[in-house]
Amino acid sequence: MGKIVFGRYYPGTSFVHKMDARTKLTLMLVFMVAALCCTNPASLAVCAAFTFVFYCAGRIPPRVAIGAVLPLSFIVVLAMLANLLFIQTGTIYVDWGFFKITEGGIRQCLFMGARLTLLLFGACLVTLTTTTLDVTDAFEAMLAPFARFGMPAHELSMIMGIALRFLPQFMEELAYTRSAQISRGARLSEGSLSERVNALKALFVPLFASVFRHAETLAGAMDARCYHGGPGRTRLSELRYGWRDAVGASTFALMVIGIIACAVLL
Repeated sequence: MGKIVFGRYYPGTSFVHKMDARTKLTLMLVFMVAALCCTNPASLAVCAAFTFVFYCAGRIPPRVAIGAVLPLSFIVVLAMLANLLFIQTGTIYVDWGFFKITEGGIRQCLFMGARLTLLLFGACLVTLTTTTLDVTDAFEAMLAPFARFGMPAHELSMIMGIALRFLPQFMEELAYTRSAQISRGARLSEGSLSERVNALKALFVPLFASVFRHAETLAGAMDARCYHGGPGRTRLSELRYGWRDAVGASTFALMVIGIIACAVLL
């Protein structure tokens, strides 16, 4: 648990670190749409190549990148199993009545697993190279035009920033709570499946009690400091576009062109 870095900022002064947070959020959305529009392995390979390039440009070590994606790997596993079991086209390899494994199911299983893995790596790159404060400010700036229509842009961005900040703390609290319960005799990894599920009560009840206590402490601290946000709020550092943002956007344009070419020609 101590090696999990999901939601944490990895300090650095790389090319990607110095890009504007608004650009990184916009490019992340473009990357997600592009990955979802990939229709063959070649287009996914293009996405994977550009993802690798940006991780290299961000100087993110492999262990940090894998540690950031690992907590959400169960989503990939569930999606792969669903495609493997429910898509029944092509040659049948395993036939156990209602349980069948076919050639089409295996292909779609592997394709969906690769696509979701790329999506996770793309999203984690933003959190690894952008501080929570910059993400919050960028999100608020992007929602500012909608504030004219009554959308609480500042409140939504503040909620998102607090959620991102509490993700690594939640993982640490989970590790501490688990160790404390095991030291008190809780058998979290022993016995049958039903016994393990019942034993999780000893883990999640104190965990969520601690989370709610931290939330109340944060709310009390903000109230004591008369925090109100909204118009007129100053910032420590202003977001500014630079040449790195233009280079990043141009690189993503090349990626989109490559995906379209793979979809049309292959």
